[in-house]
Amino acid sequence: MTAATTTAAPLRLILVDDNRERAAAVEACLALSGFAVLSVIPTASGLLFQMAQQEPDVVVIALDSPDRDVLESLSIASSHNPRPVVMFSEAGDQGFIGDAIRAGVTAYQAEDINPDRVRAVIDVAMAQFAAYKGLRQELDQTRAQLAERKLVEKAKGLLMTIHKVSEEEAYSTLRKLAMDQHQSLGATARGVITLLQQPKSARRRP
Repeated sequence: MTAATTTAAPLRLILVDDNRERAAAVEACLALSGFAVLSVIPTASGLLFQMAQQEPDVVVIALDSPDRDVLESLSIASSHNPRPVVMFSEAGDQGFIGDAIRAGVTAYQAEDINPDRVRAVIDVAMAQFAAYKGLRQELDQTRAQLAERKLVEKAKGLLMTIHKVSEEEAYSTLRKLAMDQHQSLGATARGVITLLQQPKSARRRP
């Protein structure tokens, strides 16, 4: 008896292209390359709605004259639900390309879209997006750890000053409170800081 093999689901894609004939050729090549083309739209005006409704894995934009409205839509989408975005256009200058990257474009190709090469460009863009996402997650985690450490240090300092305890005793108090309250050490430290910064008459010992 042979083990059943599973086939990976096709990558889901939205295509924005203002040239109907070109869009048809690109869509056909993408389908042959294994993509599931969810929708083809002629302008970016409906892109936010389409992305929210269909949740694509990648967005491909091929516009003869992309404008600032396109970048605004991409910026909003990137801040709420980031996805790999590939943009093809011969019209963009260096300033526009920089703005596009900052708005959330993963890969900008300063050339007309080539149906035969679009798969390779998408693959590179998705790899770049995954690498960036990993770095961003590491950065966010590091920032969260630093923020928690600052809270813990501040809470320890307040406990040491107000209750005249050692640093070790202050830290042990925070850890015990965190365990008793089923909270993270950072959340507990924040609560202790809030409590100890109240007027003395309103405090109760942690």
